[in-house]
Amino acid sequence: MTLPIFPTLAGQGFAARNPIAESLIAPHDCGREVRAALFGGLYEFEVSLDGLASDSGTNPGLGATSLQEIMGLYLQCAGGLGNFLYADPNDNAAVDQLIAIGDGSTMRFPFMRRIGVALEPVGFVTGVAEVSLNAVPQPSGWALDAPNLLQFATPPPVGASIATSFTFAFVCRFVDDELDFENFMQNLWAAKSVKFRSVRQ
Repeated sequence: MTLPIFPTLAGQGFAARNPIAESLIAPHDCGREVRAALFGGLYEFEVSLDGLASDSGTNPGLGATSLQEIMGLYLQCAGGLGNFLYADPNDNAAVDQLIAIGDGSTMRFPFMRRIGVALEPVGFVTGVAEVSLNAVPQPSGWALDAPNLLQFATPPPVGASIATSFTFAFVCRFVDDELDFENFMQNLWAAKSVKFRSVRQ
């Protein structure tokens, strides 16, 4: 699976990230509630692109044609229709992450990452540095089954702790079918609010 990548741009400001979930809650006359989770573990991002260059020479510090990079990604995705990968600069790796316990028969395991007490699946694994069984590194006998599964050649034994160090990206789509760009100086542009959200595959 090949997805376009949200570019790393020199003129990017700070990003906001909010976890989102949705539940159905039905109150009863007695005061009790029935609750059902629809989904959780998704995120909404908002990035400001404070400086984008529309040519290749006027503002080299912003990267040549950085405006065209982000606009091209938006057009390629047709607004909110298509997916892309976003590697959050502050959250794109897990180190020695326990992802499962072997049961002697399962050979494929989803990559997981821990956030506090929560454990959630990873959308798209971009690289695997190490896989270990019971803290012993395994240089072979496994492969990355894209986008986010660890495939073993033989099942890990019963009770074996499966841990891995890896990098990942969020699979996202743009929130809106419109993106505003402002031309505030010659060959200088900005997009003050670029919103996108993670999606499940």
